[in-house]
Amino acid sequence: MEVTRRTAFAALATTVAVTRAAAGQDPKKAPLKQSVCRWCYGNMSLEDLCKNAAQIGIQSVELLSENEWEIVRKYNLTCAVANGPGGIVEGWNRVADHDRLVRESERLLPKIAAAKLPCMIVFSGNRRGISDAEGLENCARGLKRIMPLAESLGVTVVMELLNSKRDHRDYQCDHTAWGVELCKRVGSNRFKLLYDIYHMQIMEGDIIQTIQNNIQYIAHFHTGGVPGRNEIDETQELNYARIARAIVDTGFQGYLAHEFIPRRDPMTSLRQAYQICKVA
Repeated sequence: MEVTRRTAFAALATTVAVTRAAAGQDPKKAPLKQSVCRWCYGNMSLEDLCKNAAQIGIQSVELLSENEWEIVRKYNLTCAVANGPGGIVEGWNRVADHDRLVRESERLLPKIAAAKLPCMIVFSGNRRGISDAEGLENCARGLKRIMPLAESLGVTVVMELLNSKRDHRDYQCDHTAWGVELCKRVGSNRFKLLYDIYHMQIMEGDIIQTIQNNIQYIAHFHTGGVPGRNEIDETQELNYARIARAIVDTGFQGYLAHEFIPRRDPMTSLRQAYQICKVA
């Protein structure tokens, strides 16, 4: 009987699915790795946060500086996103800041790689009179200077999407389309977006479709309840269980990090968030 390309691919797909099933894996998706942002728990020591996170099943505590990375390692955790150079207000959209940011990136990236951390965070900076077109050009120009090093070390540089409507007024990287265009201009698989679901719900909405359309440009996710940036439960407008499932269904292999400010007992809320986003 003639073997067509279609039947050959079908047979291969069946073989892969059977192999994964035998290994106890879902052939369509991998578990969603979860992280937590340290700054949301300022009244708790990093040691206590790591201990609780590990007990819950969370695999990372993030947005940490270099003097904190060893603490998470003690609890068999990682820091999925390390703090990078610059800040939210003063980022990569001004050429005058590039030399300083490049020097600090060149110092940090080897340390991040040596600690086996996957990502380093950067920011666009506030507009302060700079047009979106100019900011885009400037960011791409500066970031291209550090991409060869990031690529050689295997560290992904992520720029966070933030809302400029409520929390970070005048911030430039405030729409997915702007961030995606920056990824295209930088032109490296080691530069991607940190898609903050809370911030993008405020700016754009249409969360799931936007994620599906742009997943190749996204390396990391943050959560947060809308409105208020509190728990991601039934008190807010987003269905995070459905969002988490949609993320997994894209084949995403990175982390989703909880970045909400708990109004109730912090660890009870964090445990609940973990369960909401734990895709079976």
